[in-house]
Amino acid sequence: MRKLVYYVGVSIDGYIAGPGGEVDFFPTGDEEQTAAYADRVNARYPETVPGPMREAHGLAGAANERFDTVLMGLGSYRPALEAGIASPYPHLRQYVVSSTLAPDVDPAVTVVGTDPLSLVRDLKQEDGQDIWLCGGGRLAGALLPEVDELIIKSYPVVAGAGVPVFTGGFSPTPFAVAERVLFANDVTMTWFNRR
Repeated sequence: MRKLVYYVGVSIDGYIAGPGGEVDFFPTGDEEQTAAYADRVNARYPETVPGPMREAHGLAGAANERFDTVLMGLGSYRPALEAGIASPYPHLRQYVVSSTLAPDVDPAVTVVGTDPLSLVRDLKQEDGQDIWLCGGGRLAGALLPEVDELIIKSYPVVAGAGVPVFTGGFSPTPFAVAERVLFANDVTMTWFNRR
């Protein structure tokens, strides 16, 4: 069965973006460290690099290694849309969960207005690679019962406020550490499997 994998960058204090959706505060190190970090992460998950950036990262023809589907909340999708990119991951099946977004935003994007849990349960029954939950926190909170794995890139910065990695009610859900890597730029990447 396909897995739902929440793969996201997080500040030390648990935020995936600033109060206005900012993500430029995540430190990546000097130029050499940034390049080494990006090369390793992009080699493992090339499909998580947006379409317009793939050529610049040497991934123009790269195959999808882990995911064939991406699931986004409106907050995760909006920056691409505002930049005039209605299909940010054309190499993946794209779903946006939003009750306010027009359903015909792009032929390559399926807008889901309600019940993301049913959507994920249906997607998991299909053949294919895993499903990447790109964000945001509110969608991740709603889908927590179906999250099978977490891949957390922990950045050495305190945001102070913003979009939490999970938004929702108190719902302790145990995960076990499967792997952890510390990069030269002090970013820690941890893989967690649901217990």
